[in-house]
Parts: sequence; C-alpha cells; structure tokens
Amino acid sequence: MKRTRFTDEQIIGILGEHEAGAKCADLCRKHGMSEGTFYNWKAKFGGMTVSEAKRLKALEDENAKLKKLLAEQMLDLAAMKDLVSKKW
Repeated sequence: MKRTRFTDEQIIGILGEHEAGAKCADLCRKHGMSEGTFYNWKAKFGGMTVSEAKRLKALEDENAKLKKLLAEQMLDLAAMKDLVSKKW
C-alpha cells in the first residue's frame, strides 16, 4: 500500500482550512497536492475530528487482520476437506 506524505491530523487540518473559507485550488498549491487528492480526502475524512480519524484507522487495521485470518482458515479448511475426500 502506498504511504501518504500527510498524516491524518494534517489532512483534517487542510480540510478545516477549506471549511474556514480557503479555496481548493489555493490549498492544493500551498500543500503540493492535486485537487483529485483533496476531493478523495474530503469524501473519506469530511466532517471528522482527529480522534474519529484515528479510530477509523484502527478499525481498518483490525479489519485487515481479521480478513487475513479468515483467508488462512478457509485455506486450511479447503486443504482438510481435500485430504478427507481422497479415497485410501
């Protein structure tokens, strides 16, 4: 996964500047990002506080771990079923 140059706190700060009245183009030029990135951030983090963003990140990490565990268990189950279904 690609790492971002901006932390969640910085992103929320930039979005806060926009809500305070700064124009999108000016913010993008000031912080060195594209408008597409800005609108993606706005869709993901719009209206959030820093603590909510940290909680979201923690939940996403936990979800990724659980998905990995589930995939491993399903793979083990498939291998067991394959082994049991063979005729001796």
